[in-house]
This record gives sequence, C-alpha cells and structure tokens, in this order.
Amino acid sequence: MVESQLGVTATSKTLCRNLLATEQTIPNDSLFRDDLFRETCEMVQDKNKAIVARHILPLIVPSVAALAICGARHLKILIESMNEDWNNSIPITKTRPQPDYSVGFRREAFTEDQLKRIEPFVGGLTDTSFFMATYSMYFPFFTCETKCGAVALNVADRQNAHSMAMAVRGIVELFTLVKREKELHGQILAFSISHDHSSVRIYGHYPLISGDKTTFFRHSIHKFDFTAMEGKEKWTAYRFTKNVYDGWMPDHFKRICSAIDMLPPDINFEVLQQSEPGESRILPGLESHYPSDLNSQDIVSLQEEPRSQLSLVSARDITPHTSVSEQISGRVSKRARKSSPPVELHQDGKPN
Repeated sequence: MVESQLGVTATSKTLCRNLLATEQTIPNDSLFRDDLFRETCEMVQDKNKAIVARHILPLIVPSVAALAICGARHLKILIESMNEDWNNSIPITKTRPQPDYSVGFRREAFTEDQLKRIEPFVGGLTDTSFFMATYSMYFPFFTCETKCGAVALNVADRQNAHSMAMAVRGIVELFTLVKREKELHGQILAFSISHDHSSVRIYGHYPLISGDKTTFFRHSIHKFDFTAMEGKEKWTAYRFTKNVYDGWMPDHFKRICSAIDMLPPDINFEVLQQSEPGESRILPGLESHYPSDLNSQDIVSLQEEPRSQLSLVSARDITPHTSVSEQISGRVSKRARKSSPPVELHQDGKPN
C-alpha cells in the first residue's frame, strides 16, 4: 500500500498522465448535470454506502457492460461484476476479495486455441486459478470500492490493494511461465478507485521483480474532492475509467494474449515421459517451472496419477504462497508454506 523506492517506470507515469488528461464523452443527462449537481451532493452526504453506491458509483466508474450495450463494441470482450466473491482466484489471505465493482476479460474474449493453452491452469467450475477472479472473469484489472465517510476510504484502499495484488500476481505468473516476467517490472498492470460521497482516490498497481521474488506496490495517481470548486473535477474519475477501457485495455489484452500464445499447446500432463529406465524428461519450455527437488521417483508417481489431479488445483490444496510451478507439478502439499494469519474483517464482511 505504498510506493516503492524505485517507483513505476517512466512509461507508466506518462500513461497515468494521459489517462487523466485525455478527453472523453460524458453523459448529457445525469445527477451530475450542472443544475442538479449541488442537490445530488447534498442528498448523499449523510447516507449509507448503499445510497452512495446507487447514485454516485455509476458517475465515478461507468459500467463497462452499459457502454458496450450502447455501442462500444470493443468492450464486448470485458465482463463486470458487483459485490461478487472472487471464489475462483487462489487466495492471498483466508478471506477472498469481494469488490463492489470489478472488470476483467470474459472467457469469450479468447480464441479456442488460447483457452486450450490455459485450460490446465484454469480448471473447472470449482477450481481456483491465478488467472481468474470468478468463473466467468479472467485476468481482472480494475476494481472500485464505495464507502461512506473519510475513515472508511482507508478500508476501501486496503480492499483494493488486496484485490489488485491478486490481479497483478496473475499476470506475473502467466509471464513467468513463458520467461517474460522481466517485461512487467515496474509496469502498472491494474487500476483501482476508492470513493465516498465526495472524495475519490485513483491508484495504479504494479510489481517489482527481483529474481524469484515479486513484490506488489501501488502508485497514487490522483486524489480529489469532486464537490470542490463547484464540481470542477466531478467527471475526472469517469473520464479516467473510460480511458482505461478505451486506451489502456486493448494493449493490455494484446500483451496477455501474446503470452498465452507462447504456452505449449496440448499440455495434458503426459509430459513426464520416460526416455530410459530411471530417467525422466519434462515437456520442453516448462523445465524451469517444475520443482527442483522433483526426483525421478516423484516423476514416475506423478505420471501415474490422473490428469485431473495434476492439472487442476482446488481450494483445499492451495496456500497463499502457492506458485504456478507448484500448480503444474501437483506438488502443492509438499512445497507449500504456512498460510498467512486470518485478516481482520470490516463490518461489511470484507478484509480490512
């Protein structure tokens, strides 16, 4: 929840400035209309979260589904969720995220060949993956948390940091599989917005990668009170979010697809082939992702296990520090570290 000493790359800094500065179309008729704005702000200032979310959230963060229905065809590859548990994501803490609003890629965004390449790392309806939030959302990249009151915004910030660390982790794990993780160092890979009835905080989230260690940080992009100066910045977050959808998302999607296309096809985990008695061979291109302590006897026993036990990882098998390499090998129980302690829950059931 802090900026690293190295910070984000110069490219990411320029990106953030452009996302804030680029003009966008805004609704002609809404509660933020000039003649309605003051009354709208007064209406929600003493209300609870549900009222703030009902009236203000859509004006801070536009619905990607509504934009797609209204003609933004390039957004059809995206899917949104509201207050939905991220039950298909491998957790970092005992409590999984449940963002008020989130956006990622729908399954139909990917080709059949790409889905086949990532299927071993995704699994079925009840399986967990680094690449998913919910069963229908792949590679989430945006979350929004709505609160009422300034202190509660700090809770929203923590919840967004939690969700987006998991989102960034998924991209890092994918690129690690194809040995391209260095491309992501210091690059913003996800965004979040925290807001209440008047204040907005916009963040970018990025990894720093050093050898086998990845650390997740957030970059403060902009903080403001949209009720100040007669609503001068009332559309800032709305424009920023649309620019994420229109300007940043397509390139991000191409980046993800380029990595998926590098995964070996037809990974069915009949990859541990015996070349000679007592010797074993791993599928070319994935050697570095198998545990170094996996000996010949282990490989033979893995080869005899059903495919579903090798390629799919269920919630009971996962600890917060499980990596893709452990997911591939099926050696989770042997190599997993201890789970992180339970986090304190806020009154709305989300982690503080």
